[in-house]
Amino acid sequence: QVQLVESGGGLVQPGGSLRLSCAASGSIFSIYNMGWYRQAPGKQRELVASITSGGRTNYVDSVKGRFTISRDNAKNTVYLQMNSLKPEDTAVYYCNCNAESFILSRRDYWGEGTLVTVSS
Repeated sequence: QVQLVESGGGLVQPGGSLRLSCAASGSIFSIYNMGWYRQAPGKQRELVASITSGGRTNYVDSVKGRFTISRDNAKNTVYLQMNSLKPEDTAVYYCNCNAESFILSRRDYWGEGTLVTVSS
C-alpha cells in the first residue's frame, strides 16, 4: 500500500506563487509516473502536470510557462511550483502516482487534495 500526503496549498493573490509538495510513503517497490490533477467547483478533474521517473514532463496548455513539476526520487516526493497564479487556477489539487508496492501490483494512488485559492 502507498500513501500520498500533500502540503502547500492556501490563499494567494493573483500573480503570486505557491509550491505544492506530495510525499509518498508505505511499502513502496517502485514509483513510475507522478502528477498533479486539479478540480475546480463544477468542473471535471483535469491533469495539470506529470513527470516520469526519468524526469520527462507534461503540462496542460493553460499552465505552460507558469507551473513547473519536479520530483526527488530519493525522497519519493513530487513538487509543483506555481507562479503567476490566476483566479482560474483556484481548485483542489490532487497528487497522483502510479506505483508498485511489495504487497500490491502496479496501480494508481491519490492524495486527499489540497485547496489552492487565488483571490484578491
